[in-house]
Amino acid sequence: MTDVLIAGGGLAGLAAATVLAEQGKQVTVVEREAFLGGRAGAWQDQLADGTPFQMERGFHAFFRQYYNLRQLMRRVDPDLGILEAQEDYPVYGPGGAMESFSGLPKQPPLNVVELLRRTKTMGLIDALKVPTKQVMAMFAYGPHTYGRWDELSAADYLDSLQFPPEARRMLFEVFAHSFFNPEENFSAAELLMQFHFYFLGNKEGLIFDTLRRPFGAALFEPLQAYLEERGVTFALGTSVDRVAPAGSRFTIETSAPGGARSHDAGAVVMALSVPGLRGLVERSPELGDAAWREDVMALETTWPFAVWRLWLDRPVNPDRLPFVGTAGVGLLDNVSVYEKLEDESRAWAERTGGSVVELHAYGVHPEIPEDSIKANLMTGLHAVYPETEGATVLEERWLLREDCPGFPPGSHARRPTVRTPMPDLCLAGDFVRFDRPSALMERAVASGFEAANILLAETRQPVAHVPNRGLLARLRL
Repeated sequence: MTDVLIAGGGLAGLAAATVLAEQGKQVTVVEREAFLGGRAGAWQDQLADGTPFQMERGFHAFFRQYYNLRQLMRRVDPDLGILEAQEDYPVYGPGGAMESFSGLPKQPPLNVVELLRRTKTMGLIDALKVPTKQVMAMFAYGPHTYGRWDELSAADYLDSLQFPPEARRMLFEVFAHSFFNPEENFSAAELLMQFHFYFLGNKEGLIFDTLRRPFGAALFEPLQAYLEERGVTFALGTSVDRVAPAGSRFTIETSAPGGARSHDAGAVVMALSVPGLRGLVERSPELGDAAWREDVMALETTWPFAVWRLWLDRPVNPDRLPFVGTAGVGLLDNVSVYEKLEDESRAWAERTGGSVVELHAYGVHPEIPEDSIKANLMTGLHAVYPETEGATVLEERWLLREDCPGFPPGSHARRPTVRTPMPDLCLAGDFVRFDRPSALMERAVASGFEAANILLAETRQPVAHVPNRGLLARLRL
């Protein structure tokens, strides 16, 4: 008999499964894909020469304030030896422009003072022109932020700062784009929370760590083994078609290539993507109440993101960093040199003398044709890494996905939370409204831990977080 069925085997679902299984609950994880990890997952692929590798949906940075993600990883890697510290978070722009975030003080606001002191994109006079109200909003993040700024778009907020164009581009645009939402349809309050979480409200700094191996080998395969040892059952390649209350329990209907089946569970965690969650709620008319169902159906996905991995016949310059953000070079948002990140690509590069380079574009307008996106990305790559201009692409993998959550202006108040109107039904994922600053992988894991705590009716896994209020909010300014 299943105590808890978890729909979705991404980070949120696995985080919930981990806490529940450690407390002796019988857990079943149902995942549509044949692999775990959701949007952070990795699947087996093969190059034309027969070389196996794991393909992913793009580079992921492990920021040091990802406290909950790191707690999940410690289940299978107590010392976090699979992570490698990076030296910088550089941003490249047109004409050789560059911003570095290495060596900044970790304590706000000293980090901001030092960044402004050494940047070439704005001076003291420019800084004095920034409206006081907008600056205060950055340093005074708190629960009030959404009430005051959620109706405004991130683009309008950034425009209101009146930064010089190059400073706006190099210091802000790369980070605004990193949350997958185009600035014009991204809540200014959500952007302010991200500034607080990543730079202005944490003591860890902006520099991050990366995985030494592909995501599947580094985390999801060991975590699956860890959970199976604790009795968790996995149904991979299986879709959850319907969830229905059945007295004090739930009946869950699933389907797979081998056929359909029915499950009985005392509780359910729906840890799905936004499209998956909306579809399941639509097919499960007895779940929740009318207002909750409307809020779920109101969730949006943002514009597509593109991932283009290229196997080149020659190396990039040896001094290239593993990862750089980019701004002002077309659609290109960042470049990763994979042989400098993980072992599979490193082995290929050493054997062939080439490089494995990955290009990302976030918030791509859905009407731009694929060929145009690729041409734009390649132009951006040549602009920031000129040595790649004469390289031959030996092999490539192209992904264009449209399933990341949208955070449009005015959406925060009705965004569903981990708790639902049904005490034994929880949501988990990076789309939920959460009362602690977090984003992306960290919000997914934190919400999964929270879902498990709710179902256990006690806090068995504390949910760590950066301060809930910025410096000026704590001082009541």
